[in-house]
Amino acid sequence: MQIFRRSQRNGTRNPMDEGAPRIERRLRILIVDENPMARAVIARRLSHLGYDVGLAENGLTALSLLITRPVDIILLDMGLTMLPAVATMDKIRASALSPHACFVTMAGRLERPLAVEALAAGADDHIAKPLDFDLLDARLRHLCVRAEEVGALNRHNAELDARIARRAVELGETREALNELQADRARLVSSIQALHDEIARLNAARH
Repeated sequence: MQIFRRSQRNGTRNPMDEGAPRIERRLRILIVDENPMARAVIARRLSHLGYDVGLAENGLTALSLLITRPVDIILLDMGLTMLPAVATMDKIRASALSPHACFVTMAGRLERPLAVEALAAGADDHIAKPLDFDLLDARLRHLCVRAEEVGALNRHNAELDARIARRAVELGETREALNELQADRARLVSSIQALHDEIARLNAARH
């Protein structure tokens, strides 16, 4: 698999990044496009924008690459023929190889039905070709920030659910212990009453 990486220069920032959401780590992106020239151009531009880029010539190759290299973003061309883009999305989701990856599809500006199809199938975003790379960069980073925020919220909710479950167990154990104490108290009261009755009977028998 080809992977494009570009080391960041110390102290250098892209002016386009000012005011945009920032992610501290380098984002991994997988480009799935059957056109080798398009793959190379997109990879080069995104590498220059600070992404670690992997390339797949079709959906089946993408699935095999994700086994060893999970990614943050999967950029899919809607013109895929060997395994159509929507089917590729479905298979990747079903495989759970990159469960938190964002799906972004691409198609020509005049191919609006493909954009509608992609979004209806669950794509996180769609961008028209020819690509505006500054716009693409901003949208990809926004998607990843949102995905991380949603992931953090889900983790927080899961932790809260676990705490509630533990508390429910503790309350159940406390309630069970309280019921046992109440049963012990009832038995003790019954024993004391029986003892009082026996003493009263013995006193009556002496008189």
